[in-house]
Amino acid sequence: MNNDHKTIGPFYDVQQVENALSEPTDEVIATMRKMKGDMIILGVGGKMGLTIARMAKRSSDAAGIKRRIIGVSRFSSGDVESRLQTHGIETVRCDLLDGKQVDKLPEAPNVLYMAAQKFGTTGDQPTTWAINTGVPMLVGRRYGRSRIVVFSSGNVYPLTPIRNGGSVETDEVQPIGEYANSVLGRERIFDYYSRELGSPTALIRLFYSHDMRYGVLVDMAEYVWNEKPIDLSMGHVNVIWQRDANAMTLRAFDHVSVPSAIFNVVGDEVVSVREACNKFGQIMGKKPRFVGEEAENALLGNGKASFELIGRPTVAADEMIQCIADWIMQSGESFEKPTHFQTRDGKF
Repeated sequence: MNNDHKTIGPFYDVQQVENALSEPTDEVIATMRKMKGDMIILGVGGKMGLTIARMAKRSSDAAGIKRRIIGVSRFSSGDVESRLQTHGIETVRCDLLDGKQVDKLPEAPNVLYMAAQKFGTTGDQPTTWAINTGVPMLVGRRYGRSRIVVFSSGNVYPLTPIRNGGSVETDEVQPIGEYANSVLGRERIFDYYSRELGSPTALIRLFYSHDMRYGVLVDMAEYVWNEKPIDLSMGHVNVIWQRDANAMTLRAFDHVSVPSAIFNVVGDEVVSVREACNKFGQIMGKKPRFVGEEAENALLGNGKASFELIGRPTVAADEMIQCIADWIMQSGESFEKPTHFQTRDGKF
């Protein structure tokens, strides 16, 4: 465990949250100072897109580098596009499933790929495969001369015994279910183009990023607050504060390679669902209701090897628990997108 964990919060509004999540670290500023050319972020409209784009912009500015940060999405709902523009980030509307539109995207020597589909896979498997493997084929060809950092998922790993501390990057992948297999397909396609076209690439296997509005801890807190039963079958999880995940991902641009480098972006703790819910209960004055029992295995990752290259998490689970509990008790905004962390059969 990191003995230098930092305090965050308390948080009172969304602007404060997003400012904190996008605050650049000294190491990210150094990465942006070394980086040559503009950056394009594909799929910027998702949960992490706004804050990682802002961190890239803020760290480039702090480094004294004039760089275009270009966010690409359909921007079909919400105000993400205007908010990005407010912070000096250019936006381009694009359906990434349309090859003609992809071919017209701006040139950029640095590509951050965030496009994905997870929830809704069950019942609409073809769309999930099209987004998670078809789009990478279009992007891999279009940006074959660029450096590419790709968001993947820890779901490509199998369930592993709790006592082992989680899968490492060199472990064999054994995805469970259609979604996880399509994510592995995304990795394989980007790695294919890395090898064929020589595009230096890094694959980010992310395990449960958090902000005040979503994440597995937010799910647990809402179950406790609303006195709903908590399924313990996936009894242990990884959690990471979104600012840490943003910073580690951007630092991966320093370590792209051919063939693709792989990084587990995870917290440095294995969190017990039962213990986390009991802590939420203590803070909230509620008694958690549990169903089922903890299995001896879970979907877990070990990030020690990655920490040596792209930094280690700075925020502990207990700190996130306190801030999330406070946020929910004051009726803070929620994305209302449950993580389904309890799922063990890969059906999302």
